Amino acid sequence: MKEIALHILDVVQNSVRAGATEISIIIIEDTPNNLLKITIEDDGKGMSKNLVSSVKNPFVTSRTLRKVGLGIPLLNQLCEECAGGLSVESTLGKGTKLIATMQYNHIDRLPIGDMPSTMTTLILSKPEIEYIYQHSYNDHAFLFDTKQIKTMLEGVPIHDLEIIKWIGNYLQENIEEIHQESI
Repeated sequence: MKEIALHILDVVQNSVRAGATEISIIIIEDTPNNLLKITIEDDGKGMSKNLVSSVKNPFVTSRTLRKVGLGIPLLNQLCEECAGGLSVESTLGKGTKLIATMQYNHIDRLPIGDMPSTMTTLILSKPEIEYIYQHSYNDHAFLFDTKQIKTMLEGVPIHDLEIIKWIGNYLQENIEEIHQESI
């Protein structure tokens, strides 16, 4: 994968397959501490302790169509290559929390990439799921919550193409703004 946003998309698709109704994505860019931290948390079906202990192995998957699961193992490899790590916590029936950390300025760290496209793709594919996206860059942050957006829309579907276009632009502007404020 060429950007972290694609890793995030892949991991969130696991949450969708696990029956999550709410998925939280938090990106923290902490340059003074040379840290990039990504947290993805869901309220899906969760995993057994046995599955959690082996989820970083590419030959362990809960999928039935194929016997290889590369999303988490590839993200784990990227974290390790960038002087970081990956932790997965899960409780059956309650959900899963994944935390990926990387050294921010590591030469092998991929760019975060196109998070607006990642978020709009997720919303288009499963508009009934509530997505919370929080992004911070040093002391500046913003929060995007589909529950709030749906309330403001007063019945207009969040996956309406004009709304999706607006969401993409809104996310892009806010990501640019938090990076500009730190200059």
